[in-house]
Amino acid sequence: MKRVGIWIGQFLLYGAFAAAIALFSRWPAYQHLAPDRALVKLSFVHHGERLGECQEQTPEELARLPPNMRAPTRCPRERSPVTVELDIDGVPAYRRVAQPSGLSRDGAAAVYHRQEVAAGPHRIAVRLKDDPRSPGFDYVLEEDVELAAAQILVVDFDSERHRITLR
Repeated sequence: MKRVGIWIGQFLLYGAFAAAIALFSRWPAYQHLAPDRALVKLSFVHHGERLGECQEQTPEELARLPPNMRAPTRCPRERSPVTVELDIDGVPAYRRVAQPSGLSRDGAAAVYHRQEVAAGPHRIAVRLKDDPRSPGFDYVLEEDVELAAAQILVVDFDSERHRITLR
């Protein structure tokens, strides 16, 4: 008799657990965006330019190094911060100077920002600077886009083609 009580109790607990999962899978209703809104996502990981110039090593300098470290050129590891600006319809929406990652500050800088906008036509302007030696921004993209309701526009940087993209 005691064994039957255990089985019934276990059945009731599993039933309550399944009912809770069923309830929370349907309620509360999740709405990603309001019906008349769209989303602009600025998301990329980019390596800034090296802060110093690579230098050729002389034969004397190479001779002083262990054999496994005899590279003909020596380049500094530290990279430049990446500056990014996003304007939507001529209004500044996001400004950030992303520092390079890593202990030696030689990794990529990561940027992520999401901005809800009204559905409809917009003028998107994105500027990116990754070289401290150049005046102004190194990459600029200005484009008119038509965003539908619940559409997500992703602003990214294509490292192979060296340009800002909108998808």
